[in-house]
Amino acid sequence: MKSRIPVVLLACGSFNPITNMHLRLFEVARDHLHQTAVPELKLLCGADILKTFQTPGLWKDEHIQEIVEKFGLVCVGRAGYDSKGYISGSAILQRYQHNIHLAREPVQNEISATYIRRALSQGHSVKYLLPDAVITYIKDHNLYTRVSSCKGNNIQNNLGKTS
Repeated sequence: MKSRIPVVLLACGSFNPITNMHLRLFEVARDHLHQTAVPELKLLCGADILKTFQTPGLWKDEHIQEIVEKFGLVCVGRAGYDSKGYISGSAILQRYQHNIHLAREPVQNEISATYIRRALSQGHSVKYLLPDAVITYIKDHNLYTRVSSCKGNNIQNNLGKTS
């Protein structure tokens, strides 16, 4: 077994709500960095966040440059997103691509926080998509319901459904 090097990952994103795939980002990035022997602080993101670097007015160019130049980035791929294309489409990302690590998630999954919120608002089960503690928190706080004044009946009745 290879000796492991210290890795510090700083993640960005809404994590609203946090899903098992959000937690997987850390595992995939850590494994990738251990294989490439890069012991540093890196910004961890999914390809959806990397795409937002192209959104006018969302990020300042100097902030993007500071992130990729000083710290670097670990981007975990996501179905439907072209990480390499986002890098090649940005002069800043191209210039510092040596400091951008593209990690591939071996188990492709299209679960997103947006999907989770939509499923909950429609009364669908999210069991096995979220950690149990997150499901409990959502239920206890009546989150992501269409009508929160219904005291969470949709959520309370559907969080644990397995069918």
